[in-house]
Amino acid sequence: MRSSTGNRPRADRPRAVRPDADSSRADSSRADSSGAGGEDSAPAGPGRDLPPLLAGAATGIAACGALLALTDSGSPLRGPCALLFLLAAPALAIARALRGLDLFGRVITALAGAVALDMLVAETLLSVHQWSVTGGIVAVAVLSLLILLATGVRERAGRARGRAGPGERPSEGVKQAKVS
Repeated sequence: MRSSTGNRPRADRPRAVRPDADSSRADSSRADSSGAGGEDSAPAGPGRDLPPLLAGAATGIAACGALLALTDSGSPLRGPCALLFLLAAPALAIARALRGLDLFGRVITALAGAVALDMLVAETLLSVHQWSVTGGIVAVAVLSLLILLATGVRERAGRARGRAGPGERPSEGVKQAKVS
C-alpha cells in the first residue's frame, strides 16, 4: 500500500543525490513535486505562468482603453476598455498600498476603493461643470499615480528608518529588546 505522500520525499529528510545520477532525471523528479513535500513552492505544469500573463493582458487592455478614450476614437471597444482602466488603475494602486491584508480582503477593498475614487472624480467634475470623458480619465490616472507614488515613498522611508533585514544591523536610533 502506498503512503499518502506517494513517492515524494518528506520535508524533514534531506534528498540523497547520487554522484552518478543523471542530472536531467533529478531535475524532472524535482519538477514533478507539487510543492506539498518538495523543495519548490511553484506549482508544476502548463498553467503556472497564467496569472502573470492574464495580468499583463489586462494591463494592456486597460492602457488601450485609456488611449482610445483620450483620442476620442469611435471604436466599439472604447467603452469596455475605458471602464476596465477606470476600475483597474485605482484598484491596483490601492491594492499595492494595502500589502498587509490577505488576498481576498485586499481585492475587495481595492475594488471598493476604485469605485469610490471614480465616483469622487465624477462628482467633482460634475459639481464644477467641467465633466468630460478625457478629464475623468486623466483625473483617475493622476490620482492613481499619486497613490502609487505615496506608497513608494512610504516604503522607502520605512526601509531608511531602520527596519533591518536579515543579516543587517539596525541603525543607531533603534534599540534592540533583550531576551531574558
